[in-house]
Amino acid sequence: MSGLKVAVQMDPMESIDIDGDSSFALMLEAQRRGHSLWHYLVSDLWLEAGVLRARVRPVTVERARGAHFTAGAPQVIDLGSMDVVLMRQDPPFDMAYITATHLLEHIHPKTLVVNDPAAVRNAPEKLLVMDFPDLMPPTMIAWDRAAIRDFRARYQDIIVKPLFGNGGAGIFRIKPDDENLGALMDMHFGMSREPLMIQRYEPAVRAGDKRIILIDGEALGAINRVPVEGDARSNMHAGGVARPTELTARDREICKRIGPTLKERGLLFTGIDVIGNYLTEINVTSPTGIQQVARFGGTDLASAIWDRIEAKR
Repeated sequence: MSGLKVAVQMDPMESIDIDGDSSFALMLEAQRRGHSLWHYLVSDLWLEAGVLRARVRPVTVERARGAHFTAGAPQVIDLGSMDVVLMRQDPPFDMAYITATHLLEHIHPKTLVVNDPAAVRNAPEKLLVMDFPDLMPPTMIAWDRAAIRDFRARYQDIIVKPLFGNGGAGIFRIKPDDENLGALMDMHFGMSREPLMIQRYEPAVRAGDKRIILIDGEALGAINRVPVEGDARSNMHAGGVARPTELTARDREICKRIGPTLKERGLLFTGIDVIGNYLTEINVTSPTGIQQVARFGGTDLASAIWDRIEAKR
């Protein structure tokens, strides 16, 4: 395939972790295949008279700490002139994120946006997963404090999460003898109009929270994320440690169930979270983990993702 023009909508290049960032791995692979890269921030977008423009910088990337990218002079382009846009900015999934999906719909699918912006907007990680209640631990999304207290009374040991949080921020384990649920609800609802997600605590998390990468609905790699001692969170942003793992029969059953839905919605690159036998999240906004899978000798997921992207062009 002749070189594609690829724009990457993500956070500042200066801030990325070249050893862990999936966007960086995707850029390296795109460049290796002869595709041209441009970088821009969400704040560099604007829509006028039906044309979506962006102030972009051409970039080249290199796996060299402290010198991992070189950027050219800023230029304004019609984003619809690109072949591919990678929507890779990190959450929070807020109104700015939602607005970006609306803007990108003006160029998709003529310009392939990965993931499909409408699907990202309509399927945030802690909501899409609720379509598969039989695969999940007992879970509730609620504003109602009495309903939350009733859930806690039934399941005793619970996890409380902000619905649109990320990276482990704001996740609390409330044990049966913990008296802080009321204060936690006061704090959350005092700062946010968003509901909370409450799940039954799964002790299997001590053995790890498995991140499984699906590409076009097919499970192609996984890592295990083990929480550090004294912390209920397994997110790598929160100190969780990546370990190699294999897919179990239950993992494959879960992936077989959800894979067709992901593919049908245009969610080409997703990462699901599995604790023990239970699906807990379906990550669609800016999933990560592909470098860790490769580090443990697994599938080259960056290459597999670009194979699928190129097949769609």
